[in-house]
Amino acid sequence: MNRWTQWPSRQALTRQGVPPVRLMINTGMWVFGASLLLWDVVRDDAFPRWARIVLLAAVAGCAATVYAFRRVTVDHRLGPALALLALLLGAGVALRAVGADNPAAAVWIVGVIVSLERLPLMVGLPAGIVAAGSFTLFGDHSLPAGLAAGLGFLLVGYTLRLDEEARGTGYRLLEQERAARRAEAQSAALAERARIAREIHDVLAHSLSAQLVHLEAARLLVERGEDRAMVLERVVAARRMARHGLAETRQALYALRGEMAPVEDFLRESAATEGARFETEGEPRELAAEAGLAVRRVAQEALTNVRKHAPGARVEMRLVYRIDEVLLEIRDGGAREASAGGPAAAGAGYGLRGMRERAELLGGTLEAGPADGGFVVRLRVPA
Repeated sequence: MNRWTQWPSRQALTRQGVPPVRLMINTGMWVFGASLLLWDVVRDDAFPRWARIVLLAAVAGCAATVYAFRRVTVDHRLGPALALLALLLGAGVALRAVGADNPAAAVWIVGVIVSLERLPLMVGLPAGIVAAGSFTLFGDHSLPAGLAAGLGFLLVGYTLRLDEEARGTGYRLLEQERAARRAEAQSAALAERARIAREIHDVLAHSLSAQLVHLEAARLLVERGEDRAMVLERVVAARRMARHGLAETRQALYALRGEMAPVEDFLRESAATEGARFETEGEPRELAAEAGLAVRRVAQEALTNVRKHAPGARVEMRLVYRIDEVLLEIRDGGAREASAGGPAAAGAGYGLRGMRERAELLGGTLEAGPADGGFVVRLRVPA
């Protein structure tokens, strides 16, 4: 029932999505038909000259009525559309009454086609039947020929309706696909912004805050007139943090540009620098950028915590390639002191809490806690 009461879509009733060649063909057909009709009126000697002028004006009025009908149907305005269609069919009757058979037949034929093409079927089909009946009953032809022609015009109108609805549906699907692509691109841009924001925060926020702590301590020591060596120690510590932050910033930029060294090489180099033991299990493979970056950051944080809270402790680092994930485990044998402030102590780097959030964003997990008299950090991320 909905199909009978539903209007053709706006896309079907307009020129949206119509190829330029199709538009040229449609326009050419309308111009050709109108030209033939006007020429028939002009050369009809059955009417005096003034009457032919009136007929030309009447035909032009019918064309204007068809144009107005097409415009109001775009906005799905049923009342004005029916009024204009009735005016058009009435004009056909008037033209037939004065003997202008061909213009009258053309008006009725157009009425049949546009009724089926542009109105809801519940209204358009009866209106088309009325127009076809007018053509059949009042036309200059036999009844069987009129019925066959009227039925053919009804089929033409319905065929045009189906064609335009199919085009409108295709256009709507294309617009939906374009909107989905725009939304996907926007989502990707937002995700990339969030990724850059995390990198900036992880690399700079803690590094700069640690520098501020050391510099503020140096200022207080200077104001109190403390030993120069103590002030120098704070300044040197702040400089060391600045260099470390600069190096990490460069690594983050390399990561954002996809210019990072393989994860395994990075971990092996970091382990060698810290004097840790490093081993791998499984079949090595290249990791996605976000997964590789998470492994790097967690390794850096864990090694920084060992250096800060358990200097000289034996450290073991293990990277395991599994079917759908990678596991990074960093274990040390030293004891943690309560006064150290735990793994997320100030100045300890990026903070395991931030690393845990990073892992969860990737659909992974990060576990950290005491184990066998030492401390273990275990990261799992899909890869």
